[in-house]
Amino acid sequence: MKITKIIATTAIALAMTVSAKAADIVDTAVAAGSFNTLVAAVQAAGLVDTLKGEGPFTVFAPTDEAFAALPAGTVEDLLKPENKDKLVAILTYHVIAGKVMSTDLQDDMKAATVQGGEVTIDLDNGAMVNDAKVVTADIAADNGVIHVIDKVIMPAM
Repeated sequence: MKITKIIATTAIALAMTVSAKAADIVDTAVAAGSFNTLVAAVQAAGLVDTLKGEGPFTVFAPTDEAFAALPAGTVEDLLKPENKDKLVAILTYHVIAGKVMSTDLQDDMKAATVQGGEVTIDLDNGAMVNDAKVVTADIAADNGVIHVIDKVIMPAM
């Protein structure tokens, strides 16, 4: 009886420790449930460990609907191993080094992406990143922040 109580107490303490730890960018996206395509793409591109890393990162995260709006076959094509470099370029174009909260954004500012290109922030009609609307801002993760966007933004290639 005593050993059962010790095991139960240890299990509860462990569960509390795990739940007290904030989620990283990837775990936060998985928990949100509307980023299944993005998470699959991050896995196919081999970027999971990077986005689970120390960071901080700012991710402009397209929803599943944003990926679905791409021309038919685009996502499936990008997920093929032979297109990994292109997929990595597109995904890293959605990431900025550092934690940039919505209150840090300024109208017409340019932000360097991890991919090497720049995105333009427009605040005239609500927050926009290039031509994508920010639909939800400031989803905190322990290694950065996610801003949900309604389109997949494409780097110049």
